[in-house]
Parts: sequence; C-alpha cells; structure tokens
Amino acid sequence: MDGSNPLGEFLRARRALVRPEDVGLPGGGLRRVPGLRREEVAMLAGISSDYYLRLEQGRDRNPSVQVLEAVARVLRLDADATAHLVGLAQERPTAGGHRTRQVPAGLLELIDGWPRNPAYVQTRYYDCLAANALATALTPNFRPGVNVLRALFLDPAERELRRDWEDLTSQAVAALRAEAGTNADDPRLRDLVGELCLRSERFRTLWARYEVRPRHGRVSHLTHPQVGEIDLRSTKLSVDGTDGLNMVVFHAEPGSRSAELLDILGSLAAPQNRETHRGSTQERIEDQ
Repeated sequence: MDGSNPLGEFLRARRALVRPEDVGLPGGGLRRVPGLRREEVAMLAGISSDYYLRLEQGRDRNPSVQVLEAVARVLRLDADATAHLVGLAQERPTAGGHRTRQVPAGLLELIDGWPRNPAYVQTRYYDCLAANALATALTPNFRPGVNVLRALFLDPAERELRRDWEDLTSQAVAALRAEAGTNADDPRLRDLVGELCLRSERFRTLWARYEVRPRHGRVSHLTHPQVGEIDLRSTKLSVDGTDGLNMVVFHAEPGSRSAELLDILGSLAAPQNRETHRGSTQERIEDQ
C-alpha cells in the first residue's frame, strides 16, 4: 500500500472477490487473476472499458456518483463499502479548526469512575491512550502505549483470550479500512500496516481483501484466565473535538452470569488498583 492510487487499489481488490457466476456470467476458462475482468465490470456497469481502466489507473479523478454506484452494484458492495468508494473519488477536505489527540480530562474522570464498565480511549489507528482499571484487568493490552490492533494479531495471549478471534480480526481490519478512509498516505497508518503485513499472514490476507465495515458495537466472547468464559457487549463512541479519538465501553447483560463474573474481576483487581493509586498519589506529594 503506497497510497498513491487508493481508488484503484480498492477497485482491484474488490473486483478480485467477485466470481463471474455471482453476477450472471459464465465461469470457468483461463483467468490470469481471480474475480472479474475489467471489461466485465465495465460492461455490467454500463460504461466503456477504457473509462473503467482510467478509473483503476487513477487517471479519472472526478467520476460521477452515478458511475461509482453502478460499479459498486457490480462489485456487490454494501452501503458502507459504497460510501467508502465514493469518498475515495472525492477531493479531500481541508481540516478546519484545532483538533487534539489528547484525551479530555473530563473523559478520563468519567471512565475512571466506572466500577463496572471496562472502558478505554484509542486513536483511529488503535493506539490506546487511556484506560480504566477494569479494562486493564480484562486484558493488559488495554493500557496506554499499546496498539490494540498490533496486540490482537501478534500477542499469543490475546488470541487465547478471544474465543471469537477469527471473527474479531476480520471486523478489526475492515474497521481500520473504514477509519483510514482516504488517508492512505498517513505515516502512522503506513507504519502499522507495513509491520502487520510483514509479521502476520492473517492480517496480510484480510488487508488485501479491502473489506470496509465501520465498527459501532459487537459482542466479545472471552475466556479470561481469572474468571473463565465471559461475554461482553461493546460500544464505540467518537470523542468530539479530537483528532479521531474513540471511546470503547464494555458492559454485560444485567443479571447475567457474565455480569457476575465482571463484578468478580473488578473485585480481584481492586487491591492492586488501590496500591497503584496510593503509589501515584505519593509520587505527586513527593514532587510538590
């Protein structure tokens, strides 16, 4: 991913995922690449082969929304992927106003005051900037300084924790594509994708599929080393006034076994949390 032609990268990747028989064309025969040929996409979308070629090569920078939607239908894109395609073809807006990557103090106070809800704050590229005690008790990879996506693919303990690791990794990469949007040349994104493509075959395969699905919430199925199997719902909320920060909050269904286990986990983590709090308080007193 060099970011020089994100529209072409997207079209080529998604074209490779559509079989001829999926769109009513005869399958079989010799094909140098998987999926549809360019001329087949063009024919089904009602545009010329030369025009579609210019789209993939990045030589047509202003295709109409109608053309893009026609191509999206041929490539069997859902609403999120279609919106992503249209966004790739548009001019990038100039960012306006001051936006910060710092976690607002009020938000830190809020999540620290939640005894029953694990919560953490991350950048659009999964760099964890803040987490409350219960989130860190859930997994040590929910703590400042850790890239949650990197840990998900490269930390064996994270794979053991996640009973739904296959599904979660697929969703996470599709969400990263959605978060990246047209910012394919972002240095942080390039570094993260480059490292994971080199070190994780699973990530490399998923990234090449170019699936786009914004993440809003899901159910996580965990096998925690201290409390066993626990199922938690999560919700992702954008933090206004920041440069793409998101807060992820977990909760268990009220009255469920998972809610009981989450309370137990909070109790087990409480003594250590109190020691940490006393230590940090003492450090502040000594600094004064």
